[in-house]
Amino acid sequence: MPRGHLRKMSSVLNTPIEYALTLGEDRIPLAPWYGRELRLEHTGEIACVHCGRKTNKSFDQGYCFPCSRSLAQCDICMVRPEQCHFAAGICREPEWGLAHCMRPHYVYLANSSGLKVGITRETQVPTRWIDQGAVQALPIFKVQSRLQSGLLEVALKQHVADKTNWRKMLRGGAERIDLPARRDELLARCAPEIDRLVTRFGADAIQPLPGAAAVELEYRVLEHPNMVTSLSLDKTPEIRGTLLGIKGQYLILDSGVLNVRKFTGYQVVVHR
Repeated sequence: MPRGHLRKMSSVLNTPIEYALTLGEDRIPLAPWYGRELRLEHTGEIACVHCGRKTNKSFDQGYCFPCSRSLAQCDICMVRPEQCHFAAGICREPEWGLAHCMRPHYVYLANSSGLKVGITRETQVPTRWIDQGAVQALPIFKVQSRLQSGLLEVALKQHVADKTNWRKMLRGGAERIDLPARRDELLARCAPEIDRLVTRFGADAIQPLPGAAAVELEYRVLEHPNMVTSLSLDKTPEIRGTLLGIKGQYLILDSGVLNVRKFTGYQVVVHR
């Protein structure tokens, strides 16, 4: 029986999206499990995804407490990029910040539980959209750094959500949105703020993408839940149920939904 420490599910943009359960270095394709019972047993062991030490509790989706307090990738600027510590000269790991934050990012619109704005590194397209369960996505800016993407997001989220309602996303049935039309409307409303950022960083740094095409994403879901019941490996070490679908980083079972990414670092056994 496969055994290992959970990582977020890997995915491939296909029609529908292909998922695999990730246990350390091993990948278990999940396509054969649709309509079958999937049983995950947590052994009680949790290991930090960075240093590998055993921990009684996971922080920041997979880190032990010391790593969560010392690593730049666990800083507040990871969720508030407009406060980028590297740009401010206070990054705890400048080399890491240079490699991850001072590189091209996209600002995008997506339709997951409705219209939202988001940012992602160039290397995380389309993975970021899949992880959020988006059914449509449209890049609207390409910028040179995480700080710039965060400042643009701050301006745009005055008029559109920047978070996904995960329960609504899992219930499915999202109406299609004319993303190019919404983009044009949003950019017109935010023109003064965008112009100030272009003046500050330069036109080469803040590049609008008027010709970008919207991406359609399709997930295999045999049945969407009417009531979304969240499952937890902390409360229920053994989770079992018929796999009805996968969306974002959620396994949709007839017994509830499991956010796999939330339990990164948990050692599990997959029973066949």
